[in-house]
Amino acid sequence: MSIDFSKTYDVVIAGGGPVGLGLAIELGQRGQTVAVIERSTQLHSIPRGQNLTQRTMEHFHFWGAEAELRAARSVPKGYAIGGMTSYETLLSGYHYDWLQRDLVAPYYYCENERLPQYATEGVLRARAAEIAGIDIAYGWSGIEVSQDSEQASVLARHTDGQEKTLRGQYLVGCDGSRSAIGAAAGITHSKSDHDKLMVLLVFKSTGLHKLLERYPGKQFYCVLHPEQKGYWLFFGRVDLGSTWFFHAPVPLGTTRDNFDFKAFLERAVGAEIDVAFDHIGFWDLRIALADTYRKDRIFVAGDAAHSHPPYGGYGINTGFEDARNLGWKLAATLQGWGGPALLDTYGEERRPVFASTAGDFIERFIREDHAFLDRYNPHQDKAEFTHAWDTRNEGSTEVMAFEPNYDGASAVFGQAGTTPSAKGRHDFAARGGHHLAPAEMSDGSDAYVAMGAGFTLFAFAENPRVADAFQAAADTIGVPLNIVRDAAAPARLRYGSDFVLVRPDQFVVWAGNDAADPNEILRRATGRTIDA
Repeated sequence: MSIDFSKTYDVVIAGGGPVGLGLAIELGQRGQTVAVIERSTQLHSIPRGQNLTQRTMEHFHFWGAEAELRAARSVPKGYAIGGMTSYETLLSGYHYDWLQRDLVAPYYYCENERLPQYATEGVLRARAAEIAGIDIAYGWSGIEVSQDSEQASVLARHTDGQEKTLRGQYLVGCDGSRSAIGAAAGITHSKSDHDKLMVLLVFKSTGLHKLLERYPGKQFYCVLHPEQKGYWLFFGRVDLGSTWFFHAPVPLGTTRDNFDFKAFLERAVGAEIDVAFDHIGFWDLRIALADTYRKDRIFVAGDAAHSHPPYGGYGINTGFEDARNLGWKLAATLQGWGGPALLDTYGEERRPVFASTAGDFIERFIREDHAFLDRYNPHQDKAEFTHAWDTRNEGSTEVMAFEPNYDGASAVFGQAGTTPSAKGRHDFAARGGHHLAPAEMSDGSDAYVAMGAGFTLFAFAENPRVADAFQAAADTIGVPLNIVRDAAAPARLRYGSDFVLVRPDQFVVWAGNDAADPNEILRRATGRTIDA
């Protein structure tokens, strides 16, 4: 439905890209009224943000759009989703598998997926249109903001020049790395500038497809060339047969007209290929992180909160996790069962996870690849290089270690002395602050099927005392709690606890064999003090 500018919505979202639409769906499914303004009237044609992790597909599952997303893929179903790293050129013969996400598949309920961002966004637009509480207006941008103790407002400008004010109890800027909403709210960013100009090419080449048939089952290809000093030459498939994207550093001052992009591609491939360009664009390689994710009733999410080069497929997936984290917390606050500190836990949890993603993964990739390329060279010592190259197993190591978690955050019961991070370990055991792995229930279904829209307590013990105490505490403070009693479930052995309390975003709050004070656990989990 179109936006009613005379109405005060529960939440106004400026920016209707994937993250903004995901947040709108999360809120709309929880019964909140949402207004979304988006500058672009048409879907972008640039195939960014293609790699969707298993965790992201869990979001689409709960948003009721998983099947539609898989149907929109541009590479045939059944084609493997994986990557390869090569030395110097794609065809050099030195290569290894990279980002083998299938290694962590058992720890998630859904399989991963790969499709262009514009296709993902199209699925989200269609799903949002099905939810009665979501109103969307295309062709509008947020330019100014204001707020008081009861609401936040954004002055929106249409492409035709008209301006209108849109009001909500809360306002979220999902309007990209140069967020007008964040800037107007006074949210500053810390930046790490790598002083690199990057080119993004979208092109057609059937010849490249034929050349790479020697490496079946790969959807993206990273080339490490000594001249690039650790920065990647990166190829990705848009479809299976002809269309590709490519991004890489180019000399400062490069324009569409003063650089031979075909020759640049051919040097990276290691062979002459047919090339027909669909798009030539540029971007600056930098990492930026908002110093705060919240200013009172105004929040930022997705690229408005954090941005980085598209290394490893972290960008769009990180933004979707922002949407899930913030969405249920806004709904809980609007519905009255979220405590006064709950919305602050959004930034407390999400900001350090991105800082870790940037420092512990993306920037470390660049440093370590640079060091490797400086140290080893097959043209100088082939045996030494081959041994070092063959022992690289970057893909499996990094996939297993990339486990965003909120361990140590105030609203979960994790390990003492820890802090939220992107670094962790995948484990089937239920751990406070960590994502819940799938597990089998006694009827053969999965634990994910049993989870409700609110909190879920899995009770695997015969004694009903603990579960009953949780229910009484939930009733007292109005927390929606679904108790799943299944003493015979195989999940008990996988999770390693008699009781597992899970948040609406599938992160574990607490796991144990007894609970001294369910009231304290639920109050902390919902941002309340013990006396509140």
